[in-house]
Amino acid sequence: MSRAALDSSRTPVIVGVAQLTDTCSPVERARSPLELMADAARNAASDSGASAALLAAIDSVAVIRSFSDTAPRFRSPFGRLANPPWSLARRIGASPRELVYTPGGGNMPQVAINRACERIALGESGLALVVGAEALRTELAARRAGVSLDWSEDAPAPPDEWGGHRMGFSEHEAAHGMRAAIHMYPLFEQAIRGARGRSLEEHRCAMGRLFSRFAEVASRNPLATRRRVYSADEIATPTAENPLVGYPYTKLTTANAYVDQAAAIIICSESKADEFDIPREKRVYLHGCAQANDHWFVTERANFHSSPAIRRVVSKTLDMAGKTLAEVAYFDIYSCFPSAVEIACQEIGLSEDDPRGLTVTGGLPYFGGPGNNYVTHAIAEMVNRLRSHPGSFGLVTANGNYVTKHAAGLYSTVPPVKPPRREDPAVLQHELDQLPKAPFTEQPRGTATIETYTVMHSKAGPELGIVVGRLTENGMRFIANTSNNAETLNELESRDSLGLAGIVRQEDGRNVFERTG
Repeated sequence: MSRAALDSSRTPVIVGVAQLTDTCSPVERARSPLELMADAARNAASDSGASAALLAAIDSVAVIRSFSDTAPRFRSPFGRLANPPWSLARRIGASPRELVYTPGGGNMPQVAINRACERIALGESGLALVVGAEALRTELAARRAGVSLDWSEDAPAPPDEWGGHRMGFSEHEAAHGMRAAIHMYPLFEQAIRGARGRSLEEHRCAMGRLFSRFAEVASRNPLATRRRVYSADEIATPTAENPLVGYPYTKLTTANAYVDQAAAIIICSESKADEFDIPREKRVYLHGCAQANDHWFVTERANFHSSPAIRRVVSKTLDMAGKTLAEVAYFDIYSCFPSAVEIACQEIGLSEDDPRGLTVTGGLPYFGGPGNNYVTHAIAEMVNRLRSHPGSFGLVTANGNYVTKHAAGLYSTVPPVKPPRREDPAVLQHELDQLPKAPFTEQPRGTATIETYTVMHSKAGPELGIVVGRLTENGMRFIANTSNNAETLNELESRDSLGLAGIVRQEDGRNVFERTG
């Protein structure tokens, strides 16, 4: 927080949290995303111990953008809300001055909390709600059953969208099949394997061990959507029940998006918490926070196995709080895929088998990956953990797009010694924007080697090879597809193809790579 001297009575504090998970309601009785959000908001108000008047006093509502409004492949056939925060405010009896519908990205819950806390500290808001929900489980069931639902609602005006939603991939990337998380994160995974000098089998086992610890946490969480104790081998081995999705990822190493989940967080000033007689034991404070992006398109980055933004964001977060990593008792590291965790741990300086654990929920593949809203759950769960262990500190990291957009928050029941002041995010962003970009060409030709790669799978098996390579002549990076014949795709998966030599050419408007080694 930055612009003026801050009144300690304006210290922002989280006072109410709530989470909902529905794994079994039939379509005819299941709740829409709006209904899930309204229930989560009411439960968060109840959690605070305050009266129902708390909801009526909310002056800012930030709704995390739904997947249906983020990615074309998730567009709902059942309509949309013209102004989600306006519709939600009507349901809960609030008349907020600010109605925000965030851009897409798993970083946005933490960004929304950062912003809400800053506005409260500056006296621009007194009581804010951050909330989100997904009902993709119900939507999928309705589609399969041929049931029509109506989740649409008009509004008198559009919400504030903070500049609007921007796609995380370029047209050139999309032309080669790189237009979703499952296309991008396997490229990071292979690059990580190469940087760590592991064989295919060694890295498969390492991924399984990493996520088996997440699954164990989920098995003890009554809100998790998958509560089995999966072994490392079960997680990483392709089977009929656990098929490959994007090599080397199986179903159990990917975020589980088809869930019905909602979470809400209520933040207010210290003086407002006193006004509503919210008990001290309910209050959790944001001690440090930061946010920044790596270079926007993955093909621009220096490599596929690091993230300067994660390193600087977490460092800034700890510095703002005056804490070290050793003083953090609990973590929730964003976990849509193993590579997201591996890169974050590497940049933070956290061991992947740290005895403190890397998640309080169980992670996106096992707890559930409700679109852009997972981190709202992570923060809510962290609040509950800290309330149960007063005086301890918990760190939450958030990741949007393709290891692109990052945010972090450090939380505790201990009130800050002085109101926290965060540096303007533009300062760090400017620093990161100056980092070199990889030389890149959209029209490669000639001999080349593979920098990283993946094979996309459908229910029928392998169907698309994606290669990021470097030209032998000048080191320029390029992206290409391979031949889609079974022999080529199977060979990419059965042998270590990092560094494999070949020739790249253009064919029918896209680049094609053929091995020569």
